[in-house]
Amino acid sequence: MPYELSLEQIESYRREGYLLIPSLFNSDDLARIDQAIEEVTQKAFASGSPEKFLELEPGSTKERPVLRRLKNPFEIHPAFRNLATDDRLLDRVQALIGSSIQLQHSKLNMKPAGIGSPVEWHQDLSYFPHTNPDLVTILVYLDEATQENGCLQVIPRNHHHFLDCHTEDGVFAGMITEDIFRYGEPMALEGPAGSAIFMHCMTPHSSLANRSSKPRRTLIFEYRAGDSYPIYFSSRVVQEAKVAHQLRGEPSRYARLAGPPPLIPAASDSVTSLYDLQAETKRKLERRVQ
Repeated sequence: MPYELSLEQIESYRREGYLLIPSLFNSDDLARIDQAIEEVTQKAFASGSPEKFLELEPGSTKERPVLRRLKNPFEIHPAFRNLATDDRLLDRVQALIGSSIQLQHSKLNMKPAGIGSPVEWHQDLSYFPHTNPDLVTILVYLDEATQENGCLQVIPRNHHHFLDCHTEDGVFAGMITEDIFRYGEPMALEGPAGSAIFMHCMTPHSSLANRSSKPRRTLIFEYRAGDSYPIYFSSRVVQEAKVAHQLRGEPSRYARLAGPPPLIPAASDSVTSLYDLQAETKRKLERRVQ
């Protein structure tokens, strides 16, 4: 039997902008991912160029590296590809965006105990505008996620419009720069290990630093409908296309134009990390206050 979403779940996703399914993956699934993380990490450091595969927390040293992100996990280990193409995910994604499904990108955020970097409020689609907003982000908790260790936070029912994400000089900030809290109260999405969050690409979300003694790793897959085409605004789009894959159905010959007018980020081609971009924005804002 297909892993379908109920009508109530689909309606909730469309209304709220997200859907949390607790314990979607079991301990065996998570053990395979743990093993893959270990293998990829060892291989990355052995290569002599770990920066190709990993991103480290600020303050890391060669003697004591602390992982912040694993880049493009789908590309570098079959365990990640197997999870991204698992029917337990794709059947449910199909119920939300249709039968032609493409992987837009993947990443794994580590959030180590006590120091895991926060992620500021943002909307995913502001980073990679498409011809329509039929993209869904899947976040799989690899560890129990709580407010203390930096679980995902969302502002529900705000996925039908873009929020301001530029600085006063018109530069893409990588984060929402207007008062986000006037749109509603944040909702913390806690869940046990193996839980999956299905999140609309325009849902405002963030996560706090990990203040606990436990890690909070999150594996992220971004899926898009086959007729949702990326909009070229910099050479970075061409690079991102190299990690896109058709997973189900056939790509559409026509781009579908729908949703609010896509917001085109005035971003530098050199920006490679959400963390770095947000940190630079915060430094600019702090200098202006001074």
